[in-house]
Amino acid sequence: MSACRHRRLLGALLLAASCASANAAADPALESDLIQALHVKKGTTQRVGTSGKAIAAYVREGYVGKRPDQRFDYTDYYLLKKPASFMGHALVLIEEEYITQYIGCCVSPGAGVTVRVQGSTQNLQAFARAQRCTLNDPVDIGHALKDVAIKNRLPKGHYASLSCRERDAEREEP
Repeated sequence: MSACRHRRLLGALLLAASCASANAAADPALESDLIQALHVKKGTTQRVGTSGKAIAAYVREGYVGKRPDQRFDYTDYYLLKKPASFMGHALVLIEEEYITQYIGCCVSPGAGVTVRVQGSTQNLQAFARAQRCTLNDPVDIGHALKDVAIKNRLPKGHYASLSCRERDAEREEP
């Protein structure tokens, strides 16, 4: 390999690495805000953070669309457009449940995420217990999305859903 080609290749690799690290640097703040939005306020069924603000940050960074992929009952569903992580797993879906107008029983404000599991789900299990969330592991993501009229082509794999809504915090602790 000539010295010129070698320098070009090295330059291209450095550029790719710097782009990857810029994306990685954006992820931790987004992930942290989303995790914070799922924390429960001590002694209440309310969440500490604001899921709408956390989702707006994902919109701003181009991880999800400006509008949800679907709104079904009281819930907005956002499929990820580019890779992001959540507690060491691949984030594939963010949900936010809230009321804009009454359409019948029963709204349960809060948010949830679905991840493609990478390794153990012990960290998700511990978070669910500590923050009074519900973890469904495994979950049939294809079927779940079809139930809310979202067409998808997610790869087969091990998926888990974490729901951190008011109803989850109200359930009896074991």
